Amino acid sequence: MHLLDQPHHDGSPLYVSNGAPKLDELVTVRVRVPAGVTDVHVRVVVDGEPIFVPSSVDGDGWRRATIRAHNPVTRYRFYVQRADAPPVWLTAAGVVKHDVPDSTDFRLVAHEAPPQWAGDAIVYEVFPDRFGKTSEKDAPDWAIPCDWDDDEVEYDTPATPLQFFGGDLDGITEHLDHIEALGANTIYLRPVFPARSNHRYNATTFDRVDPLLGGDAALQRLSDAVHARGMRLIGDITTNHCGDDHEWFVKARALHKEREMFYFDADGGYEAWYGVPSLPKLNWGSALVRQRMTDVMLRWLDVYDGWRVDVANMTGRFGADDHNAFVQRELRRAIAEKRPDALLLAEHTHDSTGDLDTGGWQGTMNQAGFTRPVWAWLRGDECDLPNFIGVPGGVPRRTGGQVVAAMRRFAAQMSWSALTHSWQLLDSFDTARFRTVCGSQERHLVGFGLLATLPGTPMVCAGSEWGLTGNVGEHARTPMPWERPSDRDDEMFEACQRLLRLRSAEPALRHGSLRWAFVGDDALVFLRETADGGSLLVSATRADTEPIALALSGPLTGVYEASDLDGDIVLPGDGPAFRVWRL
Repeated sequence: MHLLDQPHHDGSPLYVSNGAPKLDELVTVRVRVPAGVTDVHVRVVVDGEPIFVPSSVDGDGWRRATIRAHNPVTRYRFYVQRADAPPVWLTAAGVVKHDVPDSTDFRLVAHEAPPQWAGDAIVYEVFPDRFGKTSEKDAPDWAIPCDWDDDEVEYDTPATPLQFFGGDLDGITEHLDHIEALGANTIYLRPVFPARSNHRYNATTFDRVDPLLGGDAALQRLSDAVHARGMRLIGDITTNHCGDDHEWFVKARALHKEREMFYFDADGGYEAWYGVPSLPKLNWGSALVRQRMTDVMLRWLDVYDGWRVDVANMTGRFGADDHNAFVQRELRRAIAEKRPDALLLAEHTHDSTGDLDTGGWQGTMNQAGFTRPVWAWLRGDECDLPNFIGVPGGVPRRTGGQVVAAMRRFAAQMSWSALTHSWQLLDSFDTARFRTVCGSQERHLVGFGLLATLPGTPMVCAGSEWGLTGNVGEHARTPMPWERPSDRDDEMFEACQRLLRLRSAEPALRHGSLRWAFVGDDALVFLRETADGGSLLVSATRADTEPIALALSGPLTGVYEASDLDGDIVLPGDGPAFRVWRL
């Protein structure tokens, strides 16, 4: 399906004069229109009531209008009229020929914008126990000691959370050259607080760093080394629960004032995350929870540049209680007072859109709008995973049209700011490895190309740049193969490095608009465009398909796995392949 002849608008600077307006500020919005359009009005919802604002011609193929950011979230869409066809609506979900609800309208968001550095971030996810090791350590009493290069990770036995490989924070510091060479500039560090597990989501305290990782001093050394390179460090915090041996919960069981911080029943039972007894759920209706968790998050901002909030979608929610919107706004307000340049990002494994653009979370881990669609498009023939990131029945195979429809549907229900500051990921330490899903280096590179070139913040799970495999998140937690060259796909690393360097070098890939040009079963083609003309054409194919003729003319200069093209543009259809040209 060819799409270049459709009206287009998004929240990028090419189309919106100010993507982070102050309340009541005037903003110019532009829309690209095809030949034959006779008039365009902007429908703006003001205090719940739609009004229509006329547009004016803004050069060949463009219209513009001025609207006001009257509400904290001001919704708008375009009513496009033609002489030879019925009028259509243009919303963030695309062009529709019938009336639709406001949920997919474009959004002007007057909440405080995310920090500027986050728009250029490339994130690298690290699991402390499995990334780098500086010394041999005695395993704690709860743990099963394992050899870094000889023992297999167990992922479906009682030993799974107990295997202790002995990674530490100084081991991460020692390998910063690798992360920086890949092209990442932000490290997302999984939990570091003491806990009786290797994942550390069942913390015993939030007041100090686990001595097994090197303690507070090692985290400070890592932070100093990261910042000396001009990089950023993001921490991981569990706002939904703590460990059952956490000092707060121990006091709660002993009937101290901390009891109000949890959900106890009359018999002394308590609510826990997914019913797991070691993870008692925090009650955000308690002023003590709000005070103490806020203090924790502020305290560590001396070493961290922000937080990724674990299970953010469940935080503050239990039965009739729903404190989530209040919690995220209050946390963001408190964090901004101490560190205006700090990031607050939510973990969310399904539909996060209802929790965004509220003045709280500044983005999400976009599994619903990126990971799942890409898995379904690029899954290999041998993929036999038992579920689809929690959905029973394995990973489905979907067409390019279905994949883009899913991406657009989720993107349409959040602001451009929330989309571009959300982390796009192929995999993580909570999912199967993407190499296991797609089954080949070629398809893995196509997925990584989409990660590097679509709007959003790329997040790389440590080891994916070497093509590591794993059936589930726990299996993905394989120790890094620093001394196992046979386990590393070095060609994959070099290709990922080129793609991330391309993203860092090209403003269009970080801040440009997204315009879909062609969507076929096996091919996706899109443009990333900027106001100064620095635009790129991207082509991804999962299998051989017919050459793709576009209503564009050259010259195009290849910048990634592409030869130059001139004249009428016909893109090659061989695949799996990923190509980028400069317009």
